[in-house]
Amino acid sequence: MVTATALAGVLALAGCAKDSSGGGGGGKTDSASGSCVTSTAPAAPAGSTSSSAAGAKVDASAMRIGLSYDIGGRGDASFNDAAAAGVDKAKADFGVRDVSESTAGPSEDEAAKEQRLSQQATNGYNPVIAIGFAYADAVKAVATKFPNTKFAIIDDDSISLPNVTPLVFSEEQGSFLVGVAAVYKSKKCHVGFVGGVNTPLIQKFQAGFDQGAKAASSKVVIEDQYLTPAGDFSGFQDPAKGNVVAAAEISKGADVVYHAAGASGKGVFEAAKSANALAIGVDSDQYNQKTVANSKDVIITSMLKRVDVAVYDYIVAVATNTLGSLPKRFDLKVDGVGYATSGGKIDDVVPALQGYRQQIIDGKITVATTPR
Repeated sequence: MVTATALAGVLALAGCAKDSSGGGGGGKTDSASGSCVTSTAPAAPAGSTSSSAAGAKVDASAMRIGLSYDIGGRGDASFNDAAAAGVDKAKADFGVRDVSESTAGPSEDEAAKEQRLSQQATNGYNPVIAIGFAYADAVKAVATKFPNTKFAIIDDDSISLPNVTPLVFSEEQGSFLVGVAAVYKSKKCHVGFVGGVNTPLIQKFQAGFDQGAKAASSKVVIEDQYLTPAGDFSGFQDPAKGNVVAAAEISKGADVVYHAAGASGKGVFEAAKSANALAIGVDSDQYNQKTVANSKDVIITSMLKRVDVAVYDYIVAVATNTLGSLPKRFDLKVDGVGYATSGGKIDDVVPALQGYRQQIIDGKITVATTPR
């Protein structure tokens, strides 16, 4: 079995209301940080000795994969692109030749989602992978009708059917770490979060980010805003609104802004660049994404949600009939979430981030999944 840990080093991608700070401890200011930091970071662990044993040879040349994207689809420089990268790597590594890709519209109804999944299953695609929690009802309905087809769904674990595999993540853990990074890089001790849609899933990103920022500083000020309310998924595909909301946070004083807004994040980056602020990406290593290349100079890191690893591992597990070996949740312990260092903009902060990372893995820090 190829594990997420083994893949983390070789995958290209490696993969929402205003709040003032509180808590975070009263330790001395870290010598490598700005004046915003008030807590001494946990010591980074000694050099890791993670091994990456090669998995068994996998031949998936006969596999036909159905891939149903969330809104934004391939090219969103975020969530969907990460899923696409996992499939692309499976194609390159295992000889997968037939992949059916389809993308959801921002205002489509459940019938349209069911039709998309049903069409792929009817045409013999197996497995069928649904990218996003918005597919939950559709997957449950369609998987019941096609018991011999394997389905996977990203970001939902509410379906209890033998042919459905949930692929879920600890987004709050990775977001905690970039919250710490935001504080270390903030000159104004004022940071911001922009969520795409105000749902429990995106609240996990906010919760982790806010907690991480407060862990590093007892005086940080945080702006938290969402582009759209629950039920209006256009918040994941509205760069113009992302720009406006991020610009508003920056005008209030935030000089580092983290987004969890899908394709709307492009607007967040543009707002940061226009205002000489800094930004943090999400899901993929957005510093290396061509579709946001014009703003890469302001992207200091990205919270890596390794959808690419989860999709790739799922394909391996289907091909080798080892679905039971997949992790129940892709968290820091299995490198299912993390942070990017491309561009070298947070190299000086990595020891602090690694210290906090290890404390989360060891259970010494529990990261909240809902905003406090």
